[in-house]
Amino acid sequence: MIIVGGGQSGLAAARAVLAAGLRPVVLEAGAEPVGSWPDYYDNLTLFSPARFSALPDLAFDGGDPQRYPTRDEVVAYLRRYASSIDAEIRTGVRVAAVRQRPGSGYLVRTDGGDEVAAAGVIAASGSFGNPHLPALPGLGDYTGEVRHVAQYRRPDPYADKRVIVVGAGNSAVQVAHELAPIARVTLATRAPIQFVPQRIRGRDLHHWLDATGADRLPRAVLTRLIRHAAVLDTGVYRDAIARGLLNRRDMVTAFTPEGVRWPDGTSEPVDAVIFATGYRPDLGYLAALGALTADGMPAHVGGISTTHPALAYLGLEFQRSFSSNTLRGVGRDATHVATALAERLPGPRRRPGLRPRRPVRR
Repeated sequence: MIIVGGGQSGLAAARAVLAAGLRPVVLEAGAEPVGSWPDYYDNLTLFSPARFSALPDLAFDGGDPQRYPTRDEVVAYLRRYASSIDAEIRTGVRVAAVRQRPGSGYLVRTDGGDEVAAAGVIAASGSFGNPHLPALPGLGDYTGEVRHVAQYRRPDPYADKRVIVVGAGNSAVQVAHELAPIARVTLATRAPIQFVPQRIRGRDLHHWLDATGADRLPRAVLTRLIRHAAVLDTGVYRDAIARGLLNRRDMVTAFTPEGVRWPDGTSEPVDAVIFATGYRPDLGYLAALGALTADGMPAHVGGISTTHPALAYLGLEFQRSFSSNTLRGVGRDATHVATALAERLPGPRRRPGLRPRRPVRR
């Protein structure tokens, strides 16, 4: 079974595939199997406690289980998790395309020209491969700095600058709040920010999500209940907005060469814009296979492809539940996907064979 991607989704998939009696080979484009975590901003912390932020069978090491792990803690954790799995993980291998073999199975071609044969494929490159920038009028004419939050690292370069942060989710608010002490920051959102208490009755929200089963609600229910992004808050962010330390305005209507235009018709010069507007799945390697919809999204039900046999997905937002693309939830989806694929695969389950045209780096 070929698993494309060696981040949290790919590692969870490898464990589940092994448990299902199959032999996984993980192909990871990066230098190590830790996904995109090293590339996130320096002060990022999880919004869920360590107790609710682990993959199956391996808890976070030491410390308070109620703490909120940092980016670097997550990277170290994923390294340990990869070492704990008896699976073949090939790093520095980017998948270029997947095609069906005559009869059954797939050939997975890497950007180095090698081909790996497999009975099945799990696309576990996740939801965070392609940073999304909204199509806003005039953005192409704007001459200031434009970044997605995926490219943001620390506040220092923005000292004394006029900065717009676009977005209403956790990352947008966290970055804007981090910038506020040293920059002139405005948080631009399409609607008022929806804040959710981080703690209820003395316990973190994730305790209640787990205890009530809300963490496992299916997508159909979630989309009716959650119409906008919600920001977890201990009260710090709401207080900053109420006290004027963090300015929020309705979404800009257009960009000008020097800045932005607001809904009231006024214009404002701006030095930099940071978009915290989400991501899209990085699944271009499946395009030629015909497994994607017209807008490049996977055609699936619960992670199982509706277009091809023995093809599945992992780590998609709301794939099966509220927690599908999180550390705490992707393991459940991995078990579901691996079990379904194992039931569909005929004949002996063999380790995928490599047909190298040049050496594959390990």
